[in-house]
Amino acid sequence: MKSYRYFTLVTAIFVTCLIISNIIAVKFAAIGPWFLPAAVIIFPLSYIFGDVLTEVYGYTRARQVIWIGFGCNLLAVIAIWIGGQLPAAPFWNANVYDSPTAAQQAYDAILGFTPRLLLASFIAYLVGEFLNSFVLAKLKIATAGKHLWARTIGSTVIGQLADSSIFIVVAFIGILPNPNLIQAILTQWLFKSAYEALATPLTYVVVNFLKRAENEDYYDRQTNFNPLALEP
Repeated sequence: MKSYRYFTLVTAIFVTCLIISNIIAVKFAAIGPWFLPAAVIIFPLSYIFGDVLTEVYGYTRARQVIWIGFGCNLLAVIAIWIGGQLPAAPFWNANVYDSPTAAQQAYDAILGFTPRLLLASFIAYLVGEFLNSFVLAKLKIATAGKHLWARTIGSTVIGQLADSSIFIVVAFIGILPNPNLIQAILTQWLFKSAYEALATPLTYVVVNFLKRAENEDYYDRQTNFNPLALEP
């Protein structure tokens, strides 16, 4: 496969946004009348760079990066879990907490993961990202490469709807009443989609720069869209 000058940088930004968003998602923020996980400030960036990857480099390269992101996120989760299992030093955070036990409880509260939330997060990420990339690649062919804004926003609307729906349902069904589930899905979906729409000018700048710098503008006319495929 052709080598690119900025592909590694775009991959690094994508993966960094993904991992940071999963770490800070534990905090819920009050944004006007809405209560949203703090991850909304950065997670939509992973969709923006997912759009950039597919638009410039094609679905095969985007698929590669999506799986790299999954693997890096899994590694981060394992490392955080192992770190939580290690015995706490007696002087750990002594200037903040009364005892190492209190410090350990704070660690677990912020960085701990429940299996159900992890499952919801991983499934939602894979379905949402692959759907986003697939829709954008197909729309690019359908529009003959015109109207980038329609492709980026359209693919994000579909991908984020799948992501938000799967995460909220898997994570909270049986815990939240159904009306609250629907409200949570719609709130996250609309906020993330609006984020993408507002970031459209930035997406144009990045895409146009990369197309010129890489001398690439890939069209997925003969691409194998199977997420598990090892060949293009």
